[in-house]
Amino acid sequence: MRVRVLGTAAGGGVPQWNCACPGCSGARAHPGWRRRHASLAVQAGEGRWYLVNATPDLGDQVEDYPELHPGPEPRRTPLAGVILTDAELDHTLGIARLREADGIEIVATAPVRHALLTGLHLGEVLTPYARLDWRPLGPEDRPLGEGSPLAVGAVPVSAKRPRYAAGLDAPDDGAWVVALRLTDRATGRTLLYAPALAAWPDAFQRAAEHADCVLVDGTFWSDDEPLTSGFGARTATAMGHLPIEGPDGTAHRLAALEARTLYTHLNNTNPLNDPTAPQHSGLRKLGVEVAADGMVIDL
Repeated sequence: MRVRVLGTAAGGGVPQWNCACPGCSGARAHPGWRRRHASLAVQAGEGRWYLVNATPDLGDQVEDYPELHPGPEPRRTPLAGVILTDAELDHTLGIARLREADGIEIVATAPVRHALLTGLHLGEVLTPYARLDWRPLGPEDRPLGEGSPLAVGAVPVSAKRPRYAAGLDAPDDGAWVVALRLTDRATGRTLLYAPALAAWPDAFQRAAEHADCVLVDGTFWSDDEPLTSGFGARTATAMGHLPIEGPDGTAHRLAALEARTLYTHLNNTNPLNDPTAPQHSGLRKLGVEVAADGMVIDL
């Protein structure tokens, strides 16, 4: 299995267009600190890739890596579709960037599909340009296409809805936000991807214990970070993101796993955006990494 990390930032990216916090100012002064919106590209076969979440940076993310470029025919693309972990705007707005395709395959849970079609009216907006081919995403592992060496399954983690979907008539269940279990069918090796993690349910713990690589929500370093940064009125947990540090944080949970573990989806206020920040050494002692834009993970 080959996975390309296309981005590692939370909503707004780093730097965020209207923000001059230390993280954003640092990224403007040091271009190497910049982070695009969190997303992956996973190889589902020879010359065939799926995007995990479709971000506002999708066009630039595709252009950054030759394996995602079209060709040799003028309109032949290796992008086979999009797999969604949730219906948040920073994970779905990029779907509109794919409207030049004849059809767009979207793999999503039922609540996510409902939100995009009913809340964002994605079908009404895009079907005049491109066909939307919806594929169900559930707890069972299913191959990404006939004969694909890669299978995907969903691990429900949260009933948190996007703000625009707050009033939609739909059940409140964990399928609103899921972790993706990506499995190489030939080797059995597994990657678990959870860019938004409001809780750590037993099912997620079991999936993490059986995974070879785990990429999880690193939005906020501390639970009070949104408050102390001056940009929020709720804690990280109240916003649907478990913090990294503290007794209820995720660092000690990741350190206990045998898998390779990495943080992604960093908010611009997170001190980990500064590669010289002391928090990095603490994570290294635990054996936990911070994912970088562009890195490749081979399993």
